[in-house]
Order: sequence, then C-alpha cells, then structure tokens
Amino acid sequence: MTITHIFIRPPAGGPLQALTQADVVAGSGIEGDRYFGRQDEPGQNLTLVEAEVIEAFAQAHQRPLDMAITGRNLVTRGVQLNALVGQEFTIGGLRCRGVELCEPCLGLGDALQGPDLTPAQVVRWWAHRGGLRADVLVGGALAVGAPVLAVHG
Repeated sequence: MTITHIFIRPPAGGPLQALTQADVVAGSGIEGDRYFGRQDEPGQNLTLVEAEVIEAFAQAHQRPLDMAITGRNLVTRGVQLNALVGQEFTIGGLRCRGVELCEPCLGLGDALQGPDLTPAQVVRWWAHRGGLRADVLVGGALAVGAPVLAVHG
C-alpha cells in the first residue's frame, strides 16, 4: 500500500511532470501543481488513482502502460481508494481526508479515445474507477514509496 508515482501539472499547462518527492501544504496541495492553493470546493488538494486500474485499462484496450494517463497527482498500489471516501488516511507523514470519487470527465474521454474507443466509452470504463479527490489536513514532505494507511478510530 504505497505511492508509486507523483505528478504535477505546471501552472502554464503542458504535460504532467513526474517527481520522486514533493512538498505538500495543508489545505493547498502539492507545491508547483497548477491547482495548488485552489479552494473553490473540498477535494481539490490531491487526486489519487490506483496503478492496478491504469494497468487494467492498458491491457483491456491494448494501450502502452502510462501511469500519467489520468492526470492524477498520485498513483497508488495496493490501496482501495473508493473505500477512503469520507475517511482520514496517511501518506507517509501527511494526513488527508478522502472527499469524493474522482469521476472521469469528457476531457479524459477525449484524451484516451482511439480508433476502437469513443470518448463516451472511455468515460463509462473509468466510472467509479477514476480515483479519489482528497484534502490535505497535515502537510509535509512526500516521496515515492510512502505508505498509504487508513486512520482507524
């Protein structure tokens, strides 16, 4: 149950940048990410997705394996993210709260469509598998390999 990848999207747009470590600020997200500090609504600090779901999509649709395809900030392995909605959890020294599922949008459908896959089919495939939106309650340093653990009690 770990973080396998960390990504940010630069403020000016452009492709995701992979990081091995990052500074995460409570209530704001990952420093350097274009959504850093956005607080229009809960769940905008971090987005997470399961590596296993990305692998299943790549295999099911004969796509190259690319952990950045969803545009989420963090890729996890061995974590059932849907179970963390409404729950507190830790990522290394960070403390977070799962706010809601990160459901797919038509932008993801457009990005992942192919000759045999329409944008609507992409969105349907990713429904309830697109990851988690979370708020950062306690910030700190984050590195690839950090454990992800539910907080009980």
